Parts: sequence; structure tokens; C-alpha cells
Amino acid sequence: MGLEDGVCYTYEAALEKAIEMEEEGFRNYLHAISVVTDRQAKAILREAAIEELNHKQRLEMALLDGHDRNVAELQQEIPSMNLNYVFEQKEIAPDADARTALAHAIYLEKSAVDFYKRLMNGCEGAPMAVMFKRLLADETRHLGNLEDFYEKYFLAEN
Repeated sequence: MGLEDGVCYTYEAALEKAIEMEEEGFRNYLHAISVVTDRQAKAILREAAIEELNHKQRLEMALLDGHDRNVAELQQEIPSMNLNYVFEQKEIAPDADARTALAHAIYLEKSAVDFYKRLMNGCEGAPMAVMFKRLLADETRHLGNLEDFYEKYFLAEN
């Protein structure tokens, strides 16, 4: 999906784009789950897919209600360790283990973070910018959780 820098869509159009992005993320996880055979890898990908469904549902509710009920939630972006650049996993193989599945999830979440950054920057100063700032914060939190998990179990010195 192309999203040009500096473009601010109407509230409804921006929500529709975000819903499409979350649906695409869910479909990517669903595909990865169907490809991998490792039980732990499937579990990691399943949890990430559930996060995408939750994001999509919140966006759909905002579209239905005409506003974002969760606008007061966390709006501070969480810094990333940028593990996606080290372990870029665009595709996933059937023999992927938990480590590879986690790297794939990090790659997909980083794409979502980049998407929301572009939306937020394009809408700077507009009323919906606050909503996109919250969505960006939520995505960076999810990315941070995945990176922390990766660091704890796969980058440990032992």
C-alpha cells in the first residue's frame, strides 16, 4: 500500500488506510502461521496476529463512532532497538524456529510503525494527528515488547 509522505487524509480516509494496514498485517501473520511448523514459532506469530486484530477493531470502532475513544491513552512513542535492520525477515520458511518467527514479527511491526509515522507526520496539526500519535505509540509498544522478548531469549550472553 502506498502512502505518500506529507499527505493528510480526511479522518475517515485515514482510518480506512489504517484498517487496511492492520488487516494486511494480520494476513501476513496468518500466512506465516500456516507456513511454519515449529510450535513455539506458531505461538509467537499467533500472539502478534491477535495484536493486529485488536488494533483493527479499535480503528473500526473509531470509524463507527466518529472519534477515537482511546485518545487519552499512552501517546509517547517508545524507542526501538532497530532489530529489524539486523534480522530483516521479509519471508518466512516452513522450518522457521521461534527466533526466526520473532524476527519476522519484528520486521512486520516495524513496517506498521513506519506507516503510522508517515500518517502522523502528514496530519501534523490536524485533529486526527492525536489519534495517529496514540496508534504510533501503541505500535512502538508492541514492537518494543517483541524486541525485549528477542533480546531476553536470543541475545543473552549465555
